[in-house]
Amino acid sequence: MTARKDIFLNAFTMNCVGHINHGLWTHPRDRSQDYTTIGYWTELARTLEAGLFDAVFIADIVGVYDVYGGSIDLTAREAIQLPVNDPTLLVPAMAAVTEHLGFGVTVNTAVEHPYTFARRFSTLDHLTDGRIGWNIVTGYLDSAARAVGRDAMAEHDERYDRADDYLDFLYKLWETSWDEDAVRRDKDARVFADPAAIHEIRHDGPYYKGRGYHLSEPSPQRTPVLFQAGTSGRGQRFAARHAECVFISASDPEAARRTARELRAAVVAAGRRADDIRIFVGLSVVTGATDAEAEERLLDYVAHASPEAGLAHFAAGSGIDFSRYGPDDEIAYGPTNAIQSTTAAARRKGLSKRQLLDGLKLGGRYPLLVGSGDTVAAEMARWVDEGEIDGFNLTRTVVPECWHDVTRFVVPALQARGRYKTAYAEGTLRRRLLGEGDRLAPRHAGASAHLSARTASAAAPASHLSLKVS
Repeated sequence: MTARKDIFLNAFTMNCVGHINHGLWTHPRDRSQDYTTIGYWTELARTLEAGLFDAVFIADIVGVYDVYGGSIDLTAREAIQLPVNDPTLLVPAMAAVTEHLGFGVTVNTAVEHPYTFARRFSTLDHLTDGRIGWNIVTGYLDSAARAVGRDAMAEHDERYDRADDYLDFLYKLWETSWDEDAVRRDKDARVFADPAAIHEIRHDGPYYKGRGYHLSEPSPQRTPVLFQAGTSGRGQRFAARHAECVFISASDPEAARRTARELRAAVVAAGRRADDIRIFVGLSVVTGATDAEAEERLLDYVAHASPEAGLAHFAAGSGIDFSRYGPDDEIAYGPTNAIQSTTAAARRKGLSKRQLLDGLKLGGRYPLLVGSGDTVAAEMARWVDEGEIDGFNLTRTVVPECWHDVTRFVVPALQARGRYKTAYAEGTLRRRLLGEGDRLAPRHAGASAHLSARTASAAAPASHLSLKVS
């Protein structure tokens, strides 16, 4: 770890009105209700590229938040991630108006088959010239399970077992079905692709089965950059094997450091290097030309925020219906089948409903930095150095001014400290984030599938590869 490494920044958003800091859609300058228009997203992309953001990180859910009060009443009234549109369809429009901005897109492994999913992300990798990443989520809403015909979500650890199998299937498709030289584009010989270099794969896993050819030719990265957000014990084991970028929640640099060290130790135990992953913390920023201006802006934002909507969001993530509790009642933070790490801090501190609402004054649960660009930049540097992390997913507040403010005030201050790039490096998103190459590192489980395919091809017919990825 170097003391003065560059800081990575992702813009954290969602294809909806209310994402993390709830209630701010009511602010007179907020334009988040324009999320259904292409112009809203292309303007965001241009702004982020002007600020040299590494990526726009697009969250998603399948299902609705119906834990708080046992209904969607507050969810609908405050637009708590409802309505929500497909995140993948935003990428081509944003890619068309940018050259370097990356795209981390959330898709739930529980709701679609890996065979069709593989083609969609290969297509996005082609259309972005290698700027696509996938945020792997396993789902946590029973409402999502019911919507696709199941009684409830699978148990927490089983969801990760299923996701392991999902990734093994994908690696075969992305990494082994087409040889590097399969596509010839030879008009004279009338050979676009060499059939001997395209292999049928078979997957016979505990959860997924399939036999076929990957439908897409190799894209710049083959496998998209793999983001992941689980930090439970099972989530860390999954990250150790698959993740290249990990999104964590932490209340302060000390908490970030604990999680970062656990994650990197797990990565090393899985046969990879500690620096094979980049770790991002979720953060909210309110900034201005001066500290006083930023504080004034925060008061303005807080006047429009909805702490109760933030609590309803937290209820869905924790599986606890906080509407049943009085302001100072003791809350039963027992185990649930939702996001295990979500309630950890609240459980340790024994937070009451009143204390939870006080911590949600901006409508969201992420740490908040307020101040001039220099003040915020200094705090970001402290988080990275003391927390042993690599960067931040910056949540939106009032759109689009929050992105303009970070670009105007925070980015120049980070650059003045030598902590932020002054131009984009060339290459794919993976190359720019991890610095090793366009494809998965050779130590990665997916890359080992590719190496296994080369060995297997010597003993198997050219048209068929049957692999077991360990």
